[in-house]
Amino acid sequence: MEERDKEFLEMVVKSIVNHPDDVVVDRTIDERGVLLTLKTNPADMGYVIGRKGQTAQSIRTLLKIIGAKNNSRVNLKIYDPEGGQHESRREESFKRQC
Repeated sequence: MEERDKEFLEMVVKSIVNHPDDVVVDRTIDERGVLLTLKTNPADMGYVIGRKGQTAQSIRTLLKIIGAKNNSRVNLKIYDPEGGQHESRREESFKRQC
């Protein structure tokens, strides 16, 4: 498999974001399998996650298929520098409007 999963993830994500030069994928192997940590420009997080997380879930599904082909487990972690505060900011904005 020699990092084909990493190359695949980079290719997919770079094709959907506005800042492809900011895409960084770290690959680590442990007893649970392969962990790919994806870091992107904060402005591109919406493109990577997608509406209701559908894009991220689709990417995870494809990575699991790649892993299954090579008898390994591949997991994806999307690094969020803001700590997942996106939803709470939307709720606060909505509350202010009402």
